Amino acid sequence: MITEIASKYDSSGVEDKWYEYWMKQGFFHSVPDQREPYCIVIPPPNVTGVLHMGHMLNNTIQDILVRRARMMGKNACWVPGTDHASIATEAKVVAKLKEEGIDKANLSREQFLGHAWEWKTKHGGIILDQLKKLGASCDWERTCFTMDEALYESVIDVFIDLYNKGLIYRGIRMVNWDPKALTAVSDEEVNHKEVNSKLYFVRYRVEGTPDEWVTIATTRPETILGDTAICVHPEDERYQHLLGKRILVPLISRSIPIIYDEYVDREFGTGALKVTPAHDINDYNLGLKYKLEVIDTFNPNGTMSEAARLFVGEDRFVVRKKITEELKNNGHIVKIEDYTNKVGYSERTDEVIEPRISVQWFMKMKELAKPALDLVEDDTILFHPSKYKNMYRHWMANVTDWCISRQLWWGQRIPAFYLPDGTFVVARSREEALAIANLNCKDQDSKFKLTDLKQDEDVLDTWFSSWLWPISVFDGIRKPDNPDIQYYYPTNDLITAPEIIFFWVARMIMAGWEYRKAIPFKNVYFTGIVRDKQGRKMSKSLGNSPEPLDLIRLNGADAVRVGMLLCSPAGNDLLYDDALIEQGRNFCNKLWNAMRLVKGWPVDDSMAQPDVNKVSVEWFDAAFNASLQNINALYDDYRLSEALMAAYKLVWDDFCSWFLEMIKPAYQHPIDRPTLEAAIGFFEKLIKVLHPFMPFITEEIWQILEERKTGESIMISSQPLPKDYDQGLIDKFGYAEEVIMAIRNARKEKNIPQKEAIRLFIRKNNNEAPDITYDSLVGKLATSVSLAMSKKKWMAAFHL
Repeated sequence: MITEIASKYDSSGVEDKWYEYWMKQGFFHSVPDQREPYCIVIPPPNVTGVLHMGHMLNNTIQDILVRRARMMGKNACWVPGTDHASIATEAKVVAKLKEEGIDKANLSREQFLGHAWEWKTKHGGIILDQLKKLGASCDWERTCFTMDEALYESVIDVFIDLYNKGLIYRGIRMVNWDPKALTAVSDEEVNHKEVNSKLYFVRYRVEGTPDEWVTIATTRPETILGDTAICVHPEDERYQHLLGKRILVPLISRSIPIIYDEYVDREFGTGALKVTPAHDINDYNLGLKYKLEVIDTFNPNGTMSEAARLFVGEDRFVVRKKITEELKNNGHIVKIEDYTNKVGYSERTDEVIEPRISVQWFMKMKELAKPALDLVEDDTILFHPSKYKNMYRHWMANVTDWCISRQLWWGQRIPAFYLPDGTFVVARSREEALAIANLNCKDQDSKFKLTDLKQDEDVLDTWFSSWLWPISVFDGIRKPDNPDIQYYYPTNDLITAPEIIFFWVARMIMAGWEYRKAIPFKNVYFTGIVRDKQGRKMSKSLGNSPEPLDLIRLNGADAVRVGMLLCSPAGNDLLYDDALIEQGRNFCNKLWNAMRLVKGWPVDDSMAQPDVNKVSVEWFDAAFNASLQNINALYDDYRLSEALMAAYKLVWDDFCSWFLEMIKPAYQHPIDRPTLEAAIGFFEKLIKVLHPFMPFITEEIWQILEERKTGESIMISSQPLPKDYDQGLIDKFGYAEEVIMAIRNARKEKNIPQKEAIRLFIRKNNNEAPDITYDSLVGKLATSVSLAMSKKKWMAAFHL
């Protein structure tokens, strides 16, 4: 039994206490039953990750929806987990090994994976533990990892299935190559940034002439060493006389043809285009068309290869400077201009992407994209805000094949097994592949042995496991009829960022339809980007991102949750300001002080309820139900920031600033029992409304307001439901409020002391009976006021 209430709210002790209580009672855990399910799967953060401001916002929103659903009587299940993040994790492990004096190149695959799993075990759960500090009510017993056995096998099963359906193939293509991660990446993993470059005008001598030149313009002079043609427009009169001629590549004098193709833009540069099939996708296509030689002048790490003949082993950007000097010294530079262009950067490593011809695995997308586009277009899946439908539509209508192979060791290894003749078999295991190979073997007398098979060295793109997440966390690929997948799928809401609408959202919709013939979720809520007051994206490199756990430690999780959400409408960026967190902290203090005030009033059980208290209770009951109806509508529209603000105003303005003042007994006087019970009842309803937003302080107050039993909690209590209310009471109070404020202002303007009595005369202009609903309230809150009615024309006057 609580005998004394602390004068100040201390979040530090409260938060750990109640989170431990919730966990011990098993309130977060869900199993299928007869209730309506409500399910969210967490966007799995990278296993390398630590909590940042974007995570804080995203997971706060998820927790709000899950806690509210739980209090609405639904069987709420929030599935947590992490993503193995192939590129990021492998880079972390390689860096760790380097610090220990170990080179990855000297390790076997098995040895490296041993180090990777050791790293994951030590560091992989950090971000999930940090989410607990935020108050995340995840079903931790269901925590998944994309390399868990069930999820790993699901990925392999899907690869084999799609390969057998003809949707996955292996081929030589120009891919986006990350020279830092040493792997191919998909088109969606390339960020195009506008940069200030140089445009180099370089002249090439026409073969067989002493002084005839063709000038080209390029932003990448280091690729000149891989040129295999010069291309001009067939209708460009400037180059008609060169038909059949050949050109010499500067510095190395390689003889290359002049080709004519309408692809060339006559207005760009000089109208002559250098063609480097190994290092540009458009040049690659021209090379295929005209059967040009392909000379790859770069090594995988971005240094010059032996094929370049010059600057071998030197970095591409170092060579850019050196070759420019060489070209100048040999009379090949005509001019150099400043130039602004877009350059592709790896989304994972921020390294400049290098187009590279490579043998990779690809997945055909158009067949899967059509139904996934229709499901969003016809609002079977709703986007909040709906403006993102346009972005989704554009990408889906122009979707290209997905490069799904990565030249890494950490990840789901591609289940393709190569035979001595270069052919391959796709199978779940080496033994299964051997059986298939021997079944198809033409010469049954010389069957293959296990040692003849060599598995593909590559792993699958991380997103190839993530796209199955809403299904695989319930083991719905391997066991499509198990109770969990049947009960929780499709999930209800997905909370994510618009920048991964292509990486993840679209592909999950495709996978859901392909493997369940059902949508993976019904609603997608897009969060904005957390930015600083200057509009810059928060990042550690800029030093403009506060440490989330420090914010929680200094202000409390509830204050941080409220502060971030108050100005974070769906799909719009949040301009972070420390003042927002202070506002959240002040709100916590307001709630605490209101609770102390109510619990501190003495009560007189023999005292009748005064009229002023009776009408005050009736008014707040109406105001509460009107506001609750609005809050629920805002939830329905996924306008969570506005729902919080409506609840905030209901508490701060209506309850604290008005209602508690309306019923507050005079100094050292008691309050009547009916009014106190009504006040406590209202307070309990209010903190239930606030609980999804502010889980910790509302639990603490709920436990103090009334005696509770062990095992009880606000988080498993029921949300209040709006009831019919008298709008007239609300409207009349609005007028009474104006009168009270006018009297208070008049006192202030005329320097009339609060204790000095005044009379308020009200004159009517009709014969209707006067409305005296709030007369007693005006008399009390305007302080020492008596009211009188006049039959003359309506007016109000002060009489001293």
